Amino acid sequence: MVKVRDIAFVAAPALLGGYGVVRLLSGHGPGIGWTAGHLLFLAGLVLFVPVMLTLGDRPGPAPVVAAVGLLGVTASVAQVVIDIVAGVVASDRAGMNALFEQVQSVPGLLPGVYVIGPALFYLCLITLAVLNWRELGWWSPVLLAVGTGLTLFSLNLIPVAAVCFLFAIGPYGVRRTDRRLTGAAQ
Repeated sequence: MVKVRDIAFVAAPALLGGYGVVRLLSGHGPGIGWTAGHLLFLAGLVLFVPVMLTLGDRPGPAPVVAAVGLLGVTASVAQVVIDIVAGVVASDRAGMNALFEQVQSVPGLLPGVYVIGPALFYLCLITLAVLNWRELGWWSPVLLAVGTGLTLFSLNLIPVAAVCFLFAIGPYGVRRTDRRLTGAAQ
């Protein structure tokens, strides 16, 4: 039987890419595009949870790295939920900006939810790829680092970053799914 953990290795990057495409095609203000894109991103982040749990399920430092990475996923989810709420509540970009300023003025929220948390997610994902390079391939941490770097350079490169993520972790999920479908030993 195919498990969510296996499908997540393909679906999480694909949903991230969907967000990036919707972001490019829609405005950066409230509306259907904003909400739809952020819902795709939210779903992708949620699917990175089983990815991290799977990659963290090995002896050594991997479980700790995965746990810290899950804190980063949680912060990223909080950021996306804030974005969705701001997009629903505000009537224009200026209203969204005012809401963002109000939310980000809460002590500790800006560094925790907008800076440190998301950085932990990406750094721990790359670290887990390094720890699992034999299963994922030597290129996996490299592609994850390149994809992450692209998003730091420009959010308009999220679709390209998602392709990097897909090639970094997707084949592992496909192999796991193939083994489950054929009944081969794991």
